[in-house]
Amino acid sequence: MTQGVVVLLTAFDLEYRAVRQRMTGTRVHRHPRGTRFEVGSLENSDSRIALGLTGKGNHAAGILAERAIEMFAPLAVVFVGVAGALQESARLGDVVVATHVYAYHGGTSEDDGLKARPRVWEISHAISQLASHLKRVGDWTTQAPAPSVHFGAIAAGEVVQNSSISAEAGWLRQHYNDALAIEMEAAGVAQAGHLSGSPIAIVRGISDRADGTKTTTHDGTWQPRAAENAAAFATRLAEELTKEGEYVAMGETEHPKPRETSTTVHNTASSSTVGIQAAHVSGSTIYVGAAPDRPTTAAISTELTALRQELHKSLSKGALDSETHEAARAELDLAGKALEENTPESRGTVVLALKRLGGLTADLADLATKVAALITAAKGLS
Repeated sequence: MTQGVVVLLTAFDLEYRAVRQRMTGTRVHRHPRGTRFEVGSLENSDSRIALGLTGKGNHAAGILAERAIEMFAPLAVVFVGVAGALQESARLGDVVVATHVYAYHGGTSEDDGLKARPRVWEISHAISQLASHLKRVGDWTTQAPAPSVHFGAIAAGEVVQNSSISAEAGWLRQHYNDALAIEMEAAGVAQAGHLSGSPIAIVRGISDRADGTKTTTHDGTWQPRAAENAAAFATRLAEELTKEGEYVAMGETEHPKPRETSTTVHNTASSSTVGIQAAHVSGSTIYVGAAPDRPTTAAISTELTALRQELHKSLSKGALDSETHEAARAELDLAGKALEENTPESRGTVVLALKRLGGLTADLADLATKVAALITAAKGLS
């Protein structure tokens, strides 16, 4: 299993630099559509980071997050930067980690007024638990006293909010009064994660109070400090995500096997008769014939071809509708192309494409079983 990548995205150069200064050995990776990412390691760590700049706004952030997910098949996507505070408890320089994200500009205009039609995405439970642990441990910063870390809702819209008396401010108080902070990218990133099955996290440093006190001079003082604090927490989170990579990437759909507390015996025999006598045997594997080989790209490519044929049969029998069939074929094409490249990043792409394929074929037991076996094989590539 190759080590996974954590993608960190920022909207502005200031935020980008705050992350990049914590990386070493960076090299440029270019998406076929021209997007540039820098890939490197965190200082004093073997955690691999892919860093990208999205620009301002939910739409741009969502598109580039999707490109990053397609390119790197990351363990997680972390959006890091600055935000405005909506609650007194979030002070300037503090860090806010989203538990859920509101796309607060959704609505419908009717004769009796504008009605809220929000969208909301919850952040991965595993990532939230890990971030909470980092807050308790407190080793993500060397500042004394350390900035506070808050967990709660983040509101993501399409305008810069800098008033306490505007109609926008009233709308937020009326419909989103539990939001801790406000910014302009989290909804796009959350949607990209939702569609691709990639875990996401939003980490923001508080640089203003979104209440009319934001000025150029104020930003010059507080934006760098807030960006530094957010980058410090986000990179520490990325380091821990790398250590717990498989468990976080599994999310709530798979569960790691419990650790064995008793002695585990593995028996391998070729063309032999094997007898085992013990009070308790756990985890034994017996192969009659040759021991199994490690997965190869050629073997997985053959299985992808067989899966394509199975999909066509399911379509012909009416067990699979044409729309799902096309989506499944697209994932197979992506997996096949990535398999040919045979790099650490592309092997991650194979796994992610197969996971999406598994979701598309979950109602077809035979296909789902074959896809699950292929995912296991792809994870074993090296």
